[in-house]
Amino acid sequence: MEKIETSLSVNIGGIQMRNPVMTASGTFGYGSEYADFVDLNQLGAVVVKGVTSVPWPGNPMQRIMETPSGMLNAIGLQNVGVDGFISEKLPYLRDFDVPVIVNVCGKTVEEYLTVIEKLNTTGGVAGVELNISCPNLDCGGMSFGVDATLAYQLVKEVREITHLPLLVKLSPNVTDITVIARAVEDAGANALSAINTLLGMAINAETRKPELANVTGGLSGPAIKPVALRLVWEVYKSVSIPIVGMGGIMTAIDAIEFFIAGASAVAVGTANFVNPQASMEVVKGIHDYLNKKNIRSVKELVGSLKVD
Repeated sequence: MEKIETSLSVNIGGIQMRNPVMTASGTFGYGSEYADFVDLNQLGAVVVKGVTSVPWPGNPMQRIMETPSGMLNAIGLQNVGVDGFISEKLPYLRDFDVPVIVNVCGKTVEEYLTVIEKLNTTGGVAGVELNISCPNLDCGGMSFGVDATLAYQLVKEVREITHLPLLVKLSPNVTDITVIARAVEDAGANALSAINTLLGMAINAETRKPELANVTGGLSGPAIKPVALRLVWEVYKSVSIPIVGMGGIMTAIDAIEFFIAGASAVAVGTANFVNPQASMEVVKGIHDYLNKKNIRSVKELVGSLKVD
């Protein structure tokens, strides 16, 4: 069989990417933290950690712990705030030829809008990922992501003030994720990120106290991959906008499974802590898979699940 030239390029909600591999927000810092291990120019996009209207200190320690086949975190979106991000972090990323997607967080609609308004006039931002699904905040955060009406209203207000490509990060901690997905699509989202972490907790049997100071935290890693795949598949059947799949992707084959389920791109998260070069290995592995199967484009895999 004659070999064909393969293409990894994708367009996610208006963001043109050389390949379909992003970094998941909260697992890659602001990019510079991994630059010694990863050629940022070879990524599809860099998604920075959550940015808020003012600096947030995050939750008290202990904020992270390993679990069987996964990790619990309750960082609480510690970050330098939007002004600090624009002045201190973004200039470094502008030196690279890679789309920068800013994860935007808030406790109120007004806080989200404040961040978006400042990013609108800042060069070097390819798009925003609206985080409506963080499980580690006392208010805001996930409350938007578990209520279709609130999610619709927030996304609609953000859509009205920005022309930046808008991704919305969905929560798995809902009864029916497709209801939320359709609501944010109707409100103007250009793409969806699925999924954020699953709400979990760990207990110390000796002390009878929670292991995390926040009591609960977000579970990520390979342990949640079967859930993430199922939710991506359900969302894919319910919306017409692209999906960025995430949740336990450690290898290229994991990523391929997400494409087959319906994702048009993927984000590597917890794997970055285990192997700082995981994202690069996933990119190479996807290319090798396409060559081996003689598939012209990764787009041919999207939603190709065969269900009898």
